[in-house]
Amino acid sequence: MNIPDLPWSVPLTIRLQCGLERTFASVYEALDFLENEWPMRRGQRYERAVRTCWGALNRSTPAAVARETFIAACLEAGMPLVAAPAMPAMAANAFGRPIPHSGMRAAG
Repeated sequence: MNIPDLPWSVPLTIRLQCGLERTFASVYEALDFLENEWPMRRGQRYERAVRTCWGALNRSTPAAVARETFIAACLEAGMPLVAAPAMPAMAANAFGRPIPHSGMRAAG
């Protein structure tokens, strides 16, 4: 059966128990991880995340709900979210050089 994936508007990155970081951008990626790579296949949040991811792929649950239950399952399993990097203070031009704010000169 081919079920279309549902991308999340904002991907999330978690720190795995081994210390590596992994980014998830869609419901299917989260469900695949839950069903095939999850470190402990028990817990209320784990079970709810599996159910809601399947529900989202079947269009009976909003993708945002599946995302939140996946986050809760990750926290339950000791895999915290990784903070997103801060946006740079200055924009860059087409050559990758910073565009100065008013009163600043660009280094050349």
